[in-house]
Amino acid sequence: MKLRPAVLALAALSATALQPLAPAAAQDCTITVGSVLSLTGPAGRFGQAAAKSVELAFQDLNEAGGAAGCRIVADVRDAQSQGTVAVDAARQLVDLQKVPVIIGGDISSVSIPIVTAVTAPAGVVQVSPVSTSPTLTTLAKEGKTGGIFFRTITSDALQGTAAAKYAIDQGLKKLAIVHVNNDFGVNMVAEFQKVFAGLGGTVTSVTPYNQNQASYQPEVTAALDGDPEALYLVAYPGDGTTIARTWIAQGGPAKFLLNDGMNSADFIQDVGPQYLDDAFGTSSGTTATPSTEYFCKAYNGFAKEFDCQAPAADRAYDAAAIVGLAVAIAGKPDKELIKAAIPKAVDPAGETVHAGPDGFKKALALIGEGKPIRYEGVTGPVQFDQYGDITGPFRLWRIQNGEVTTIGEMGAEEVGRLKAEADQ
Repeated sequence: MKLRPAVLALAALSATALQPLAPAAAQDCTITVGSVLSLTGPAGRFGQAAAKSVELAFQDLNEAGGAAGCRIVADVRDAQSQGTVAVDAARQLVDLQKVPVIIGGDISSVSIPIVTAVTAPAGVVQVSPVSTSPTLTTLAKEGKTGGIFFRTITSDALQGTAAAKYAIDQGLKKLAIVHVNNDFGVNMVAEFQKVFAGLGGTVTSVTPYNQNQASYQPEVTAALDGDPEALYLVAYPGDGTTIARTWIAQGGPAKFLLNDGMNSADFIQDVGPQYLDDAFGTSSGTTATPSTEYFCKAYNGFAKEFDCQAPAADRAYDAAAIVGLAVAIAGKPDKELIKAAIPKAVDPAGETVHAGPDGFKKALALIGEGKPIRYEGVTGPVQFDQYGDITGPFRLWRIQNGEVTTIGEMGAEEVGRLKAEADQ
């Protein structure tokens, strides 16, 4: 494996985090957290946006005084959107660098092999900001994660449900489906189909695709069979752009239902805004808190080429904040103590704290006094269940005139009810 691209990406993305801190916030020790994110490949925009969020969260924590009295920094490795590369990167971090926790992966096809091959066997905590596959819940239920896996995004078992209801509500009742042929795509579509059929929708065809193909013309041709009224495209922005353009070029209707990762300025620009005025999508929602307001202001100036609406950005900040606060609660970079401390960072009985240097100063003071804290993050107050999952609302959005606008929200209770009905 060529290491130079990953090294260069790390240097570029982590430069700010490695700058000397102001004297008032300086510490004499450093705690290194591992991070495996897709800085390149089809999911590269997810990983790049997430890496900037991790960097910002740790910068804020260090300004507030650090974790367990030390500076906290991320050793970011590029998964290249590939499970095998991700496993190699995670092994280097765990076996050689001895990191006590890993933030990542981003996409499920990266996170699943990391947890099964590296972090679970080693007992090293893993917190993913973007992985949505229900397989991760199944692995936890089967005892195969060792209780070390957590995620700050809701499962596809819920997003597929929300997407089905949203499609029906927008009049998209006869759909073709094209999806990435991996754990994420397969599970999303399976959950969607159950609910969509129950609500009276018709799926004319389901066509999987493999990533990084030069052309997707055969897949699009197959999807057009059956005269669908719209396309449900479950993809990453890179491949998704090519598929959407091919769909339009071959005469497919310019009506789309999209997954959360397709909420991308690059996707809109590269497909052409004029073709996406009837494009709808779902994303894990946000319950606004003071952390939400802080993050948008801070991240937009810090990340520069991304804004706070970028897929993965908000949840990656929360993942890093929870990890950093857990290290502070643990008192040292010990994997067992951090594992126990992750839920304590979002203790519903704790005093509320928020994102940013001021919020983290308050959190560290409470931790120093032995008091419980409840981090209410950028995406809202979260709480992990016994499988490391969270629940929450879903954002319903639409693309018009080249802009993504939120047009509604679907609450967790409604989504849960629809899923339960479909599972009967």
